[in-house]
Amino acid sequence: MTLGLYYGGFALTLMSEPLVRVENVSKRYRLGDQYVSALSRITLNVEDGVFLAIAGPSGSGKSTLLNLIGCIDTPTSGRIVIDGRDVTGRTPDQLAELRARSIGFIFQTFNLLPVLSASENVEYPLLQFREVSRQERTTRVEEMLELVGLGGHGHHRPNELSGGQRQRVAIARALVTRPRIVLADEPTANLDSKTGEGILQLMRDINRLHKTTFVFSTHDKKVVAKADRLVRIEDGRIRRLGVRTDTRWVLVRGAPTARRVN
Repeated sequence: MTLGLYYGGFALTLMSEPLVRVENVSKRYRLGDQYVSALSRITLNVEDGVFLAIAGPSGSGKSTLLNLIGCIDTPTSGRIVIDGRDVTGRTPDQLAELRARSIGFIFQTFNLLPVLSASENVEYPLLQFREVSRQERTTRVEEMLELVGLGGHGHHRPNELSGGQRQRVAIARALVTRPRIVLADEPTANLDSKTGEGILQLMRDINRLHKTTFVFSTHDKKVVAKADRLVRIEDGRIRRLGVRTDTRWVLVRGAPTARRVN
């Protein structure tokens, strides 16, 4: 079993090949005649099957890091390897197939197409896969809607669904391509507390049942409470790492030598 989190020279791990490797990554944006640093020298491994929260205040860089892992954006410097593929130096368009087949996305605003039904929204990512037949698409969509507790709601359009139901449709859409990793950007931000708790528990259950890797960007303490790995980021830098054991969190601020947690 792997407990992998890395931070520079510090390691909290039982070694195996990680699903995602972020190596000394920095990201700068140009604003007018100035450059703004969003991330500075981030090194991090994400192991297969984890439920990881990237936590921090607004503007800390957590969404930027999520976008880099999701190949929506590219780093200014450093290296990113996803599922064994080095994505460094490639444009988002060049990475379209990797995003489509290996990465699922869940957004705080759901991003459902309002003119499509729930079933059609879930099916939409599969339309670009020529090898998936119409019958298989229908079967997968029905399975995913059942998985998220929306069997029988497939004909409803987004405006006929509650916020929690819309987020469940978004989760089904993210999972229908059978991705290796699901990235969730503040998935509970637009939900009330009770609904958000239910959505988090649903994703945790999917993580445990199907071993799907989930990575969240969040400032919601409830998300952190559900996580088994924690990356605390502030001012574009990793400030703290955490691994949940059977009985407690093991938190570190960084150390000059590697340590193992068994």
